Amino acid sequence: MEAITPRSSLLYRSDAFRQKLIAANVTQVVLVVAAFPSFYEDLLHRCIAAAEHTGIRVIIVLNKCDLESAKAARALLAPLEALGYDVLPLIARESVEPLRERLSGHLSVLVGQSGMGKSTIVNSLVPEAAAATAEVSAVLDSGKHTTTHARLYRLDDASAIIDSPGLQEFGLHHLQVTDLDQAFVEFRSHIGQCRFSNCRHLGEPGCAIAAAQAAGAIDATRLDVYRRIARAMSG
Repeated sequence: MEAITPRSSLLYRSDAFRQKLIAANVTQVVLVVAAFPSFYEDLLHRCIAAAEHTGIRVIIVLNKCDLESAKAARALLAPLEALGYDVLPLIARESVEPLRERLSGHLSVLVGQSGMGKSTIVNSLVPEAAAATAEVSAVLDSGKHTTTHARLYRLDDASAIIDSPGLQEFGLHHLQVTDLDQAFVEFRSHIGQCRFSNCRHLGEPGCAIAAAQAAGAIDATRLDVYRRIARAMSG
C-alpha cells in the first residue's frame, strides 16, 4: 500500500446506534424492486434520499415485469419517473441487456429488499458469479435472504457492479433535518420560500413545500415520507 485516497462517495444507512456501510466510491446506485413480492415504498424513497444526499446517480429497476402485478407496481413508481428518475422495466430471467448498457463505465451497487431479483440480475450479468437465488413466498409476500455480504464483480475494464445483502429498512439518522429537504429533488426549488426561515415542512404556517403539494407540484406520498423521516429525526 502506497497511499490512501479520499472516498469519492459513500452510501450507507444508520439508526440511532450504529451505521451500516453499503458501498464506497460508487457512481450510481441501482435500486431493484419487483412486481412480486411487494416492495416497501418507504424504503425505496429513503434509499433515494441517501443517494441524493451523497450525490450518487439513481437507477430504479422494476424486475419481473412479465407478472400481472407489474402494472400496479409501475404505477407506484410513476411519481419518481415524473421527477426524472430512470425507471427501467426488466425481466431478469430473460434478458438484462437494457441494464447492462446503463452500467457501462460505472461502478454500480445493487440495493433492494430480499426477493427482488438482485442475485438473478448478477448471475445474468456475470454467469460465473453463481450467486445464490431463492423462491419467494406467495403467502408471506416476501423473499428469502440469500446474499450475506457485499461482493464486487467486474463487468469489463471500465465497469463493475456490487451486489449487496437484501434490506428490510433504511435508516437515515446520519442526515440532519436541515439537509433532508435537499435530498428530495422536487423540494429544492421551493426551499427558502417558506414564511419562516427555520421551517421544517411539518405543518408550519406558510410552508412553501406544503403549498406546492396542495397545488399538485409535489406528490403527497413523497411529502408524507419526508415528514415521517423528519419527525423521527426530531423526536
